[in-house]
Amino acid sequence: MATASTAPRTTRGPGLPVTVTPSFLQHLTSRVSAAPNAARVTTTAPYTGVPLADFPVSTPEDVEAAFARARTAQKAWAATPIAERKKVLLRYHDLVLARQDQALDLMQVENGKTRRDAFLEVVDIGIVSRYYARNAAKYLNPKRRRGAIPLLTHTTELRHPKGVVTVISPWNYPLSMAASDTIAALMAGNAVVQKPDTQTALTALWSMDLMYEAGLPEGVWQMVIGRGSSIGGALMDNADYMMFTGSTATGRQIAADAGRRLIGASLELGGKNPMIVLEDADVEKAADGAVAACFPSAGQLCVSVERLYVAESIRDAFVAAFVARTKKLEIGAAYDYSVDVGSLTTPAQLKTVTEHVDDAVAKGATVLAGGKARPDLGPLFYEPTILTDVTPDMTLHSHETFGPVVSVYTYRDVDDAVTQANATAYGLNASVWSRNGARGRAVAARVHAGTVNVNEAFAAAWGSIDAPMGGMGDSGLGRRHGADGILKYTEPQTVAHQRVQGFYPPSGISPETWASLLTNALKVMKAAGFR
Repeated sequence: MATASTAPRTTRGPGLPVTVTPSFLQHLTSRVSAAPNAARVTTTAPYTGVPLADFPVSTPEDVEAAFARARTAQKAWAATPIAERKKVLLRYHDLVLARQDQALDLMQVENGKTRRDAFLEVVDIGIVSRYYARNAAKYLNPKRRRGAIPLLTHTTELRHPKGVVTVISPWNYPLSMAASDTIAALMAGNAVVQKPDTQTALTALWSMDLMYEAGLPEGVWQMVIGRGSSIGGALMDNADYMMFTGSTATGRQIAADAGRRLIGASLELGGKNPMIVLEDADVEKAADGAVAACFPSAGQLCVSVERLYVAESIRDAFVAAFVARTKKLEIGAAYDYSVDVGSLTTPAQLKTVTEHVDDAVAKGATVLAGGKARPDLGPLFYEPTILTDVTPDMTLHSHETFGPVVSVYTYRDVDDAVTQANATAYGLNASVWSRNGARGRAVAARVHAGTVNVNEAFAAAWGSIDAPMGGMGDSGLGRRHGADGILKYTEPQTVAHQRVQGFYPPSGISPETWASLLTNALKVMKAAGFR
């Protein structure tokens, strides 16, 4: 297994890593499904604001063509034995680990996150690809089911791929979100047409390129680039299933469109995630956990914490420890592991974070740490920020900020803590801290969220790949990971073979007599313990 490099990374030109060469960028952008004379769009590097990559823009006609190629390729891929698909994913696993420095450079240069945050995406994809490679047969192979009539009904459940899946992935976790859902869809025998966010499309294209190098047949994974307002209709109208990660507002529209077409959809949407610190928590460990919960990827993480509820009895000690740790975080741009917090990704996100904090301060919130942009470090840096005295009339009280900002509240007792934590339309992730594991798990079970971590921020639940991950309420529909994460990309089919005798009376027996016989048979089956 490749190990993470700790040596300083050299750069070229205006702050670009040496691996991100013009020829490499041209190779990746050439993988976009678009016409030769397509219009172009240029992205910029968050660390510096300088131009980064020039992409061809796909049209609705390009999307149609991509689906046509994918449908042709999918038929052969679906007929490929699971054991052969497994080999492709395991080779991909090895390639991602072996070339991780290239992936880390790409994620940093187009997203602005730190190297340590980018590395966790590499780990995630290694885990996901290995898991589905080695467990897909268990989920997908034909299964005998209990027949209607014991011994006489032979019933089998089959799993067929949906066909061509549309995957729309966001900019905040460009490798994890581009590849993890696609891996499961491919392993189930589907083809994929994907639209990554343009800002971080290089990482998605790199991932696709490696999958082809690992042996995926050409055409099974297609990548298109463009605004949703332009190509979103074509992506929906041609899909056999829709996988979307992004905003709740867009997710509602996708759900409505999927309902119109009567196709399935899985949606991981927004969150306003709470962390509860119980009065028996280890204050120092909980403060470390709060830093890990609130500031990875500059807070641009759907499962990160934006609301912190602390028992009154330990509030002062916890806040002091949390603020001290936050103020020590190293902020900056570096292509090595020397920095704790990186940049925001887009000017729009910086605007949102700034407006949320300024609105809260203007209405009486107190800044305990951070609270301002850092243009001296780069165009999109914002300090990790802790607020208190936040009230419901402030925008960030209930709305997702999606930045390095957290509000601290207190509670009277556990019931009050759970009530406050659940006072949101969202329900994606949560965190509970206690010295007593059983107590922590009991409180966790009362929190309205798809995943809840005890004495951890989010990685424990996310990394438990055998368990489902997804949101409740306005945080989405469907689940990724585990059995749910691959079976959602399949159509179940029941094949029932009836032998000798069915439910209708045989010749020579009246319907009344047959009904009596069946009634007695049902009573005997219940008494005998049949399920």
